[in-house]
Amino acid sequence: MAKKKTISESSNSKKAKNDTCVGVVGSGSFATAIVKMLVENCKTVHWCVRSEFVKGAIELRGHNPTYLTAVNFNLKNLKLTTDINELVSACDVVVLATPSIYLSDTMDKMTCEYKDKIFVSAIKGIIPKVNDVVAHYLKEEFQIGFRNQAVIAGPCHAEEVAMERLSYLTVATVEDDTSDKLVEIFNSDFIKVNSSKDILGNEYSAILKNIFAIGAGIASGLGYGDNFTAVFVSNAIREMETFLEAIYEAPRDVNESAYLGDLLVTAYSLFSRNRNLGNLIGKGYTVKSAIQSMNMVAEGYYAADSIYKTAKQKNLELPIIDTIYAILYEGKNAEKQFKKLTAKLN
Repeated sequence: MAKKKTISESSNSKKAKNDTCVGVVGSGSFATAIVKMLVENCKTVHWCVRSEFVKGAIELRGHNPTYLTAVNFNLKNLKLTTDINELVSACDVVVLATPSIYLSDTMDKMTCEYKDKIFVSAIKGIIPKVNDVVAHYLKEEFQIGFRNQAVIAGPCHAEEVAMERLSYLTVATVEDDTSDKLVEIFNSDFIKVNSSKDILGNEYSAILKNIFAIGAGIASGLGYGDNFTAVFVSNAIREMETFLEAIYEAPRDVNESAYLGDLLVTAYSLFSRNRNLGNLIGKGYTVKSAIQSMNMVAEGYYAADSIYKTAKQKNLELPIIDTIYAILYEGKNAEKQFKKLTAKLN
């Protein structure tokens, strides 16, 4: 059983704001939600957004002009920039929250000193430049070791954070001091935080659940009901466990919230962009047209290719992954592929 620590009560209204210098890189919905979480506890949150337009719009109106527009920020708590070097230089903790396909472009601009910083990945996808997860990308490309890394896992939809509905995070990091610091700055009345040491397991599970959510969406679009979806998710968590054990053996329980809980919310929730992508495909959209119709990145599409190939290299039998890959990348008919899949599930 992985070591876990839970903060069940928040006293943010009674305690002084935290002095930790923390910054967020990214201006999408989850990045905006993370900034909202952090301003609950931190005196100042540095925020690196993608353009001067976004920066100017936030400074003018106090909210992100594109994502989670109902979330209003007190600008006294924010230091906005479009320069990652300015943010990293100022911060002890850097939260990376860009879509995976844009991370390398952002990080390639980093020329400042960063060896003593803690980098927290809130990214749930594969980095195309290296065809690998963020943890390995940071280690290999920037020599940022696991002791200076952490991973954020859910279940935690940005939209529910915006509404301050009770949500849960798991923060995975190998250092206890880092874990304590991150728990303190993220925990609030509407965010409860668990800790874990399973960095790679949490990162891969967050990637896998997006792929499975595309499958759940396809099933919905094809007209399959709740009974099938329950069986589908039951098989998906078993496939997740098989994959995780093959990639990185560690003391973990896939029934915990960071694994099963995140899978459930992503597979069932109408907020799930990956489920919504799958639903469009199930209704008859081509994969290309379904992607183009969405205004947010569905990480599961990009991850499916890498996860499928990794599974094949390790000779893993993962019928759901195989089915989704065939639909997304081989142009196979969704209805026929799911009919075949039904015979393999139990």
